[in-house]
Amino acid sequence: MTNVWMKKYISIGNLILIFGLIQFVWLVWYFYTGFGGPQELVAHVMSIALTLQILFMYRDHYLYSWLPPRVNDIIVAFYLGICAYAFWHFWWQFEEIAIYRQGSYTTQDFIVGLLMFLLVMELSRLAHPVLFWINLVLVFYTLWGYLSPIDFFWHPGTSFYRIVTSSTVEFSTGIYGIYGQLALTLIAAFLLLAGVANGFNAQHAMINVVRLFARSRRLIPQTAVAASSAVGLISGSGSANAAVVGSITIPLMIRYGVPPTFAAAVETAASMGGLIDPPLMGAAAFLMAEFLGVPYWDVVLRGFGFSFIYYTSVGVAVYLLCVRVLPAGPIARPKVPLYERLITAVFFGGVLFLIYLMGVLGRGELLSALHTALFMLALLVPLFLYFKFVVREPTLSGETLVGSLRRGIEIHAEMTSYLTLLLCTLGIMIGLFTVTGFINRMGAALLDVGSWNVIAMVGMAWIFGWLLGAGLPPTATYIVGAVIIVPPMIKLGINPWVAHFFVFFLSVWGELSPPTSLTAAVSSRIANAPFMQTMWQALKICLPITLMTFVIFTRSDLVTDPGWGQIADAFMVTVCTCGIAFAMFGKCFENWTADIPARLAIAASAAIGLFHPNDMLARYVGMALLPVVIWAIWRHGKIGARNAPPDMFEPVEPRKGDDPAPIVAEAKREIG
Repeated sequence: MTNVWMKKYISIGNLILIFGLIQFVWLVWYFYTGFGGPQELVAHVMSIALTLQILFMYRDHYLYSWLPPRVNDIIVAFYLGICAYAFWHFWWQFEEIAIYRQGSYTTQDFIVGLLMFLLVMELSRLAHPVLFWINLVLVFYTLWGYLSPIDFFWHPGTSFYRIVTSSTVEFSTGIYGIYGQLALTLIAAFLLLAGVANGFNAQHAMINVVRLFARSRRLIPQTAVAASSAVGLISGSGSANAAVVGSITIPLMIRYGVPPTFAAAVETAASMGGLIDPPLMGAAAFLMAEFLGVPYWDVVLRGFGFSFIYYTSVGVAVYLLCVRVLPAGPIARPKVPLYERLITAVFFGGVLFLIYLMGVLGRGELLSALHTALFMLALLVPLFLYFKFVVREPTLSGETLVGSLRRGIEIHAEMTSYLTLLLCTLGIMIGLFTVTGFINRMGAALLDVGSWNVIAMVGMAWIFGWLLGAGLPPTATYIVGAVIIVPPMIKLGINPWVAHFFVFFLSVWGELSPPTSLTAAVSSRIANAPFMQTMWQALKICLPITLMTFVIFTRSDLVTDPGWGQIADAFMVTVCTCGIAFAMFGKCFENWTADIPARLAIAASAAIGLFHPNDMLARYVGMALLPVVIWAIWRHGKIGARNAPPDMFEPVEPRKGDDPAPIVAEAKREIG
């Protein structure tokens, strides 16, 4: 009887719920009180977050599949023991370590720090292997930099003791530094919205409601754009968007005749907007607010303009392409239950409530996010109970209120712990960069280039950011870029907002750029389409991201002047990016001898509007271009060319034998 009881109640799932609930209550209490400050919070809660991450990884698959299950059990128990030991030590010794023992740590301090350092390194090897190998190389470089034959990389070296202490018990850098603090405070607060929404399946309801607006086959791919923009409000991730939205929209597009590669590319392009879609713009946006020392609302306020530019331009590009591959016939309107419509209304009402709290009332970010989550919960629970027990809604037949609340807590715990591990790993990386002096040397090199030519420095920084983004996730790319690229730009007189948004868009573009892109990998896996072709087509559709990276230098009101100047520039840039999209994918005339010059003229006018240094001239060009672009899009719809370029729309042989479940599961818990 005892064994049956233990098997029923003592399980990985219940352990996750217990620790997730402890973390949730602790964080909510901190959001209300701020007791002890973020440094003390992280010193205590970090062990719980890492415990959760270990349990999630162990639940999804054994940590080491090549070892027997019993050996995995022992290793997991050992890892959990390290977390418990660190929790106990920092609970009793936090004040001594943080104030009195800085620079003169005890042997036990070093042992705890060493165990946590090794644990985070090993967990990062399992979850973020690229970051692990970079950190391992940096450890060797930090120890023996004096052996470098290249002067640029030479440094006198330091001890392993210094590596461990700077990454752990010093608290100012490394695992317990500012990045870990941000993960468990500001980001965790906004992830409450994602937890509540996902607990009641609001994201699926939104996708179904968006489908109501697709009245013809040509508009079916637009459901991916609209649904991704809606889910992006709380996902903060391109890959999570692709996993949640793409699992519905990609099969839908293919069912209505969209080629698999094109369907995957559309979803990839639409999902990338999740990284720039307010109010949850991805982890990099929270970090930007921290670097700039401004409220997060200031970043969100600027993000609205970029989100409008991006989704409008992508929507136009997708429409232009759809005209070339799909007929204009009407389709049957899907049936969406009233419950799902109301759930969607609650979600958007929650977003508006959050904007009201932060933008109108000027409330702090932590309390605004918490009150918004409670606001949504106060509406969702009665709706659920009414439709479950009074209306008897069929879609809720297998759902329970306790199950929905549990799912919300577990999703919040998973996303928070996953991001905490990522930012801890990045904390180690930036700490080692700082100890070796690499940041100062790289910054000096950029300054030397910038003193010769600012444009050359921007180009060099872009190449550096692209190389980072080729192997690192967006958050990592932004952090490294913010500490290396931004300071030299500011010293040369570039506005800090411009410099940080430049790096921000670099990190977003890096998520899509060759040779790696988790978002494209998720979409292509769902569509069973070739990965490289999907990524290449998505790159062309995502041209607004590439353009916005550089446009902020000429149309700087987008980031420096929230208000009418920002609105005017956002509108003008949108017109011009739509003009560029038309020049690439549209068609004005049947005769190519008239069509090509017309498209080139539109592209040239759009380029002037985007990059000419004279603001007034650019705005006049934008106003003149608007009716031309509207006419050209209308004309393209009338022509309805059917002969599409083979490199974009030619059907390809789908891949066989790839199971999308593992990569989709990995993407769903990620925030950019």
